[in-house]
Amino acid sequence: MILTTLEGVPGRRIVRHFGLVQGSTVRAKHVGRDLMASLQNLVGGELQGYTELLQEAREEATNRMIKDATRMGANAVVNVRFATSSVAQGAAELFAYGTAVVVE
Repeated sequence: MILTTLEGVPGRRIVRHFGLVQGSTVRAKHVGRDLMASLQNLVGGELQGYTELLQEAREEATNRMIKDATRMGANAVVNVRFATSSVAQGAAELFAYGTAVVVE
């Protein structure tokens, strides 16, 4: 599956358009990560626990978007975007979306 943030795939022609595909995941904070983040906040620097949590969430949302596009028969997703939103205290949704197409 080709994924791109561009409107098309360079060197390829879009021959079929399926429309919006999406994938999401809702993740909650982890007590252990919260404790380490609180300690890290005191001295500054990267909050690695949260970085890992968000990376895992992006991967899961992206894989779900790819599964949606594959189910439609697409071989590429263009205009890929990510969004986040808070759904409850301590929980956030990570949403991946784009346009499923066939390129040749």
